[in-house]
Amino acid sequence: MKAFVVEHYGKDGLRAADVPEPEVGDGDVLVKVSAAGINPLDTMVRDGEFKRLLKYRTPFVLGHDVAGVVTGVGAAVRDFQVGDEVYARPRDLRIGTFAEYIAIDQDDVAPKPDSLTLREAAAVPLVSLAAWQALVDRADLKPGQKVLVHAGSGGLGATVIQLAKHLGATVATTASGKNAELVRSLGADVVLDYTKEDFAEVLTGYDVVLDSLGGENLERSLTVLKPGGQAIGVTGPPEPGFAKQLGAPKFIGVAMWLLSRNVRKQARKLGVSYSFLFMQANGAQLRELAALYDAGQLRPVIDKTFPFDQTLQALAYVEHGRANGKVVITLD
Repeated sequence: MKAFVVEHYGKDGLRAADVPEPEVGDGDVLVKVSAAGINPLDTMVRDGEFKRLLKYRTPFVLGHDVAGVVTGVGAAVRDFQVGDEVYARPRDLRIGTFAEYIAIDQDDVAPKPDSLTLREAAAVPLVSLAAWQALVDRADLKPGQKVLVHAGSGGLGATVIQLAKHLGATVATTASGKNAELVRSLGADVVLDYTKEDFAEVLTGYDVVLDSLGGENLERSLTVLKPGGQAIGVTGPPEPGFAKQLGAPKFIGVAMWLLSRNVRKQARKLGVSYSFLFMQANGAQLRELAALYDAGQLRPVIDKTFPFDQTLQALAYVEHGRANGKVVITLD
């Protein structure tokens, strides 16, 4: 089958190749890929940013988001059958959605939302799971609380805004002026043009900040939180809890403790907390999220689609930060 594989780590390490069709284990669902979403995580994995934690053996197929049709099931699979339309974020070490077929553990798969096309469904698994795991699992967000979402017009930010509003929060976001109308349409109550306004001077008393930019932006985000508030970062720095999540050796946890020491120390001084979120595959949560899409509480935001043979161009488009919402490659 045709696929895009990482031959070696680095920006020039991804190429088109012919590879064997995946083997289907007893608990696996074989999916014919109709469309695959592209995420910043794809470029990070391609470049080897997680190579000490996620032990991929090159060459491996890249891609973390998928929607498609079931063409085979393992002997232990009971909830899916051939012909089902599904969507998924395959678990780490079993990624590979930039391909014609992928075998996915049944626990990571869910029926596609009825209201979405396969192309639309391919845009949402990773970002919707990250939003859910940040706001519901990590922050335990309650109605009436205040959330700041950075980069609200991006794939993740656009989903977090919608989910936070569904959960009853007041939502502020940073975006460029040209994207203000988009983020307001998603439910943002306060929109700050980051080219003209300093969010840290305008906002105060927030319960949760979701930061996807890192660095100085993360450190300044701590100052808008009220005592007991939480800053959740998705680009880092990683902290010891992430090493524990991955079951990494103790020395990795020590390294992450050192990497995140400054931001955690600053957070403690302000009476707030910082944690790093690396979302996990979860088919059960995708079923709950599908219901929200079908009820109209969430909607996909897609910037552009590319044909499968232009996967490298699609990845470059995302990498250059041009996209409002998600970018999808299509195989159907």
